Amino acid sequence: MITVLLATFNGAQYVAEQIDSLLNQTRPPDRILIHDDQSTDSTAEILDHYQQAHPNLIEVSVNDVNSGNAGRNFMAMMTTERNDYVMLCDQDDVWLPDKIEVTSARMAQMEAQWGTSVPCLVHTDLTVVDEDLTPTGDSFRASTFANYDRTGLQDQIIQNTATGCTIMYNRALAERITQVPAHMVMHDWWISLIAAAFGHIGHIDDCTVLYRQHGANQIGVADMRTLRYKLGRLFTPDQVRADIAKTYPQAQEFRTLFATSLHPDQIRLLDSYCAIPHLNKVQKIATVARLGVWKTGFSRNVAYLLFI
Repeated sequence: MITVLLATFNGAQYVAEQIDSLLNQTRPPDRILIHDDQSTDSTAEILDHYQQAHPNLIEVSVNDVNSGNAGRNFMAMMTTERNDYVMLCDQDDVWLPDKIEVTSARMAQMEAQWGTSVPCLVHTDLTVVDEDLTPTGDSFRASTFANYDRTGLQDQIIQNTATGCTIMYNRALAERITQVPAHMVMHDWWISLIAAAFGHIGHIDDCTVLYRQHGANQIGVADMRTLRYKLGRLFTPDQVRADIAKTYPQAQEFRTLFATSLHPDQIRLLDSYCAIPHLNKVQKIATVARLGVWKTGFSRNVAYLLFI
């Protein structure tokens, strides 16, 4: 059984196209759970139409109050959904017809190797498109220098590599999502930490999502290969520091919530990482090198070491 979790907020412009892409999958989902975050446009009417048309497939709920961001909206569903497999879906993208089929096949390979009792997460690449679904260039992986082979906890505490709208995770991982963390950068980063610490992260090189970029994106795509981006990191130290600073309370929260389940080596890793802000510059760099908590890409690591 596969559940798709779709988080919505003021998504009237694109959400119907996304739901249609879910309905037209070669391997359809068994359940589509939609959680709306107090939309003020016509999203509610669109969702009601689809729910009435597919009452045995689509279930719509609404937050009592606006959660503040997509991550919390997703977590409201993720902390309660316990199906065999769960997939995350953004309101403004379009899934390619075989997304569920190919992702399920990769998940089956992982569970055949590791067992169904081990937390497993599968993610894919994305095709970056504009508002009209016209590709804007290379894939998300290519434009961001993403390294999908960096799946260890030391990799994930500094940089998430799995994009939420491409993710499928199994029941074993779902059962470890028991509460909304007080300090969390984003929902996909949080479950990537869980998978890295207690199970395995797998990937598919193919693109399975048309990743729509428009003016209302909460998280957009920057082409990190350009000179403009690389220089921008060097000349925006406050932003680089802010990005790094977010990772420490998230790592501390993870260490606190999973203290009884983590291996002693993992606890030492997290403790050492969370202590970095209290060290001098030389000690910070030495600790990063010792722990191996590097970002992907030369320019990002240069900015990381300069402004840590």
